[in-house]
Amino acid sequence: METEGKVIKCKAAVAWEPGKPVSTEEVEVAPPKVHEVRIKIAASGVCHSDWSYLYEAGKMSPRPFPLILGHEGAGVVESVGPGVTKVSKGDKVIPLFVPQCGQCERCLSSKTNLCTKNWANTQQGVLADGTSRITCKNQQVHQFIGISTFSEFTVVPEDNVTKIHPDAPLDKVCLLGCGVATGYGAALNAAKVEAGSTCAVFGLGAVGLAAVMGCKAAGATRIIAVDINPNKFEIAKTFGATEFVNPKDHSKPIQEVLRELTNGGVDYSFECVGNVGVMRAALEVCSPAGGICVIVGWIEVEELTLAPLDILLGRTLKGTYFGGWKSVEAVPILVEEYMIGRLLLDEFVTHRLTLDQVNQAFDLIVRGKSIRAVIEM
Repeated sequence: METEGKVIKCKAAVAWEPGKPVSTEEVEVAPPKVHEVRIKIAASGVCHSDWSYLYEAGKMSPRPFPLILGHEGAGVVESVGPGVTKVSKGDKVIPLFVPQCGQCERCLSSKTNLCTKNWANTQQGVLADGTSRITCKNQQVHQFIGISTFSEFTVVPEDNVTKIHPDAPLDKVCLLGCGVATGYGAALNAAKVEAGSTCAVFGLGAVGLAAVMGCKAAGATRIIAVDINPNKFEIAKTFGATEFVNPKDHSKPIQEVLRELTNGGVDYSFECVGNVGVMRAALEVCSPAGGICVIVGWIEVEELTLAPLDILLGRTLKGTYFGGWKSVEAVPILVEEYMIGRLLLDEFVTHRLTLDQVNQAFDLIVRGKSIRAVIEM
């Protein structure tokens, strides 16, 4: 049945309030307005950030509820609103929580990927006109960072979507919507890891493993993977880790262990946990003479304290958002790198679930049993 221009009834995983499990509901998805795109979602990865915004509200900026989470999806354009020129009906696409309008001061700068287009609105779960396109039980449902991929259909701004290769497997490349692109770009774009260097990656979830993969792609000689779960070591080797250190195996702080192991500190370190204590350890393990620490793990409220000497001798502490990629132009290239075998994706997927099983996917995250669960619509 032709759906263009009509309201679509479909299923979505709705979070009615923070701290409570999501529920599968019938929702109504309105047609796209000016410069908007309606997408039939095929698959969505389940990111730790989705769980955090639902269950760790005290560590995150408040988000309005009810809310449809999910921001790591891929699908096919069902229809476009007036004025859309960048994608067409039938295109395979990846929705992007980081826009790229190509016109604002930040898009024109080589120093950042943080486009300002519709930023304030999407952070509050609405689109350019201040409303969401999704309703449930006659109530507006907010769209998580303007996307909401835990829904069979969603509507996103034109600048928050990118067309990808028509042969791309959507259940794999969806991971490039967040986790894999973020970790991979942290190594290549934020740290700019050099060949022959020594790296330490803290946290071996999807983002950390992607950072390991980025370090390997850049030619790092030693890549030390750090995690309290010893089961992560074998898969870390798949992505390029050369050594594994479990903080639980040592009586002294992990930064002291790693400084001894590397004769004074690593060239590059990556915090991929979202924990301020681990952030300090990641900084302190860097060589004081030019070591670079990149904060990748997402946390918003807690404070990170530093001593001036932590950076006065020459260390650099920096952060990255979506790996520094200019989203619309970079993601299609990453898709093609996967398709020719230069970038791993299949190896991240440990579970395949249905939309009704989003809560199960969250439980796998909490218990450390998954790298990435993919929800297939």
